[in-house]
Amino acid sequence: MIKHINKQEFEDEVLKSNKLVLVDFFATWCGPCKMLSPVLDEIANEIDVYKINIDEQRDLAIENGIEVVPTIFIFKNGKKVKSLEGFRSKSELLEEIEKVKE
Repeated sequence: MIKHINKQEFEDEVLKSNKLVLVDFFATWCGPCKMLSPVLDEIANEIDVYKINIDEQRDLAIENGIEVVPTIFIFKNGKKVKSLEGFRSKSELLEEIEKVKE
């Protein structure tokens, strides 16, 4: 599942989740973000993926210290356990997800 979310949904669905979730901070004008999108589509069967458009959710991006897009956060039980900047392949993302599952 991929869902585009706003600040309130981020607080309700990500920070209060008891699951492993991936959050992609992206911009529509960002080339690497566009390359990452089909990769996220592929892994969305294995982990919930939330996308946050930094241009539409500027305050949320600033609060989370986003300086580079794409930036991916992996949350476990509502806590950020991993932060990745830049494009990642499917295998790289799945490897990072496996590391934090343990």
